Amino acid sequence: MANTIPTRDQVPASDKWDLSTLYKSDEDWEKALSSIKTLAEKVLAFKGRLGESSDSLLGCLKANEALEKVIETVYNYASLQHTADESDAASQDREGRAMMAYSEAESATSFFSPELMAIPDEKLSSWMNLPEFADYKIFLQKELHHKPYILSEKEERILSLQAESSETAQKTFSLLTNVDLHFESVKSNGEEKPLTQSTFSTFLHNPDRAVREQAYKNFYKAFVQHENTIASLYAGSVNQDVFAARARGYKSSLEAALYSNKVPESVYRNLIDTVHKNLPTLHKYYSLRKKILGVSELRHYDVYVPLVKNVETKTSYDEAVEICRNALSPLGKSYTDILCGGLKGGWVDRYENKGKRSGAFSSGAYTGYPYILLNYKDDVIRDVFTMAHEGGHSMHSYYSKTSNPFMCYDYTIFEAEVASTFNEELVFEYLLKEAKTADMKAYLLSMRADDILATLHRQTMFAEFELKTHELVENGTPLSASVLRKTYRELLEQYFGPEMHFEPESDMEGLRIPHFYNAFYVYKYATGISAALALAKRVTQGGEKEREDYFKFLKSGGSRYPIESLKVAGVDMSSSEPIQAALDTFAELVAELEKI
Repeated sequence: MANTIPTRDQVPASDKWDLSTLYKSDEDWEKALSSIKTLAEKVLAFKGRLGESSDSLLGCLKANEALEKVIETVYNYASLQHTADESDAASQDREGRAMMAYSEAESATSFFSPELMAIPDEKLSSWMNLPEFADYKIFLQKELHHKPYILSEKEERILSLQAESSETAQKTFSLLTNVDLHFESVKSNGEEKPLTQSTFSTFLHNPDRAVREQAYKNFYKAFVQHENTIASLYAGSVNQDVFAARARGYKSSLEAALYSNKVPESVYRNLIDTVHKNLPTLHKYYSLRKKILGVSELRHYDVYVPLVKNVETKTSYDEAVEICRNALSPLGKSYTDILCGGLKGGWVDRYENKGKRSGAFSSGAYTGYPYILLNYKDDVIRDVFTMAHEGGHSMHSYYSKTSNPFMCYDYTIFEAEVASTFNEELVFEYLLKEAKTADMKAYLLSMRADDILATLHRQTMFAEFELKTHELVENGTPLSASVLRKTYRELLEQYFGPEMHFEPESDMEGLRIPHFYNAFYVYKYATGISAALALAKRVTQGGEKEREDYFKFLKSGGSRYPIESLKVAGVDMSSSEPIQAALDTFAELVAELEKI
């Protein structure tokens, strides 16, 4: 780990993403931004005319497509610049202006949905089946799915006008935790080393328990110092979700979040119920971890350190790319050539710098590369898996946009987490097969158990917390810091079981998760890994048909609803069977670790 973190201007261009596939310069971006108003006016010219003829509707759809393409590209460019350095005032300004332009365009075009819904079903159906509507048919069908919850034009305009302000809680949380929050340094090997959102995970992997404890307590101390502010921000986000759901007439925030993708609420609740039934295996794993670590009391800062010590895990960025190439070879040379070419050729912002957003993500749009943000560290083996994970997202984006028209290319997050965790599973199988020593095999098994735990059990716990917080507000209970911490602590105790001893500040974890500001998102990690494990087994143990089924899924984009597209790939997520099968895989890993 480096003792100092570079500023953005100290990062070599070869380690940064190449945003020129979006715009060649900030000046080009400014021109595109300024065109949004004119493009929105072209859409607005069709106001009151959608039902006149098929030509009017088609003209409006084409004008709207041109507007949406520019908005997506403008926002993607500004957002990527901002996440690379959230302290940079110019990038903050660009993202803010992009969001304002988006909000204004949404307001100007808010007439579209109410007018579309007013067209008689028989007339609209006959138009949609005309050849010239081929690129828009799926988009129109999905619009009509929302018909029960579309409001009047005036009401839709009001909701669109508050789009920008609705992002305040999330943006403020990000600035507070990634820029303004100060963490005390951690003493390791006699040196003071910086503690950041990104280095926190590295410290928790440190074999020295004193280092882990110091990092854990220093990290959460900073959050405790701002607990009321952060609690207020999260409460504001939940209240916004409840407001939006009630304004449209949904019976709950959960229904509002799931409805557009036709995901039944039973999928969400079955996930929680199935994981609950399998918690004894999870508790068994923590008992095993306590025994292997040789500690009298298992603490929260003990759950991430590798169970197998003295295993060399240093992997350079280029070596990680080649691991991905070899591991993903069951998907064919074309897939691996495109992915690895992107990983080395401008898709990725590779390493940490000051002000850079923590964690990792993929940001695929119709225009430009499917970009990836990493904070890669060569001494954290999980970062190899993260590379494969985000690469799965980006390849999903690549196939989606090259196989579908713009208006139906974008897949759902529910599907996205399948493509990403599918890649992780293939990387695990490859590294396990290539393991040269028993220690390395044990290391990989324990790490994979931890990864499934983090993606399936932990994300389900997070999903349950989100459900509880939204239901509290919907039932009239305000979300104070004490209410949020109590709710989260109860879940910690339930999921981690009797072996775990928590610190007074442990429940602050529930107030530091950025994904909570995109409500009912995290459950998709859990359903995603369940589907991915099933599909990875199906593809690697199958033949050409099974691989082609998987590529049909990758190429579906937004042309199908997620449950349907996964059925095409060969897995039925409307049942709890894939969840149980994934939990059984975890149980097998725990049993193997016990033998070792």
